[in-house]
Amino acid sequence: MNAKPQEKLYWTSEKYLNFEMDSEIRHEYFDGEIFAMTGASLTHNRISRNISGELINKLKHSPCENFIGDMRVKIEAIEKYTYPDIVIACHDIELEKINGLDTLLNPLVIIEILSDSTEAYDRGKKFLHYRLIPSLQEYILVSQNHCQVEKYYKSDNGSWIYSSYEKMEQKIKTSPVDCELMLSDIYYKVEFKSAAQEKDVRITD
Repeated sequence: MNAKPQEKLYWTSEKYLNFEMDSEIRHEYFDGEIFAMTGASLTHNRISRNISGELINKLKHSPCENFIGDMRVKIEAIEKYTYPDIVIACHDIELEKINGLDTLLNPLVIIEILSDSTEAYDRGKKFLHYRLIPSLQEYILVSQNHCQVEKYYKSDNGSWIYSSYEKMEQKIKTSPVDCELMLSDIYYKVEFKSAAQEKDVRITD
């Protein structure tokens, strides 16, 4: 989901959390700035719903659970607050509790659904920031423009191993929670735009 910077003012994290408590929209926070989270497309919402629904069923009898959209995550090393599209946490969930607001501190798996406006950020700076979370073991990127799910898995030596899945009949395994997702389930009811349709949209815009 996209985040747009607000008026250039310096915000403390305490001021941000107080503001967030009463705000009707969500904001990310980093380096003294807040960024409003914009709405998501129908395709984005379908993919998010599909993944979350599959995870709820598959994790039902495990010590893990998934959260969607509204679960704020804090990257403590850089005092950043963000809202992943989907996050999985297990066992003893660690929360920062301030002014009645819960912020997750120990995500195990983070899933982001890519859009044209956020893809470069999700692949670049955002991933660099997420890697500062000690508990994070897996980072998954899901395209909403075509059939592709990418996975970064942290190995025992701390390096991140990349794999890509591009066929509907393939399964992606979220190793930290021992759970498999079919791409056909992830993309259930999702209709991709043809190259001609995408070109027409760009010309119209």
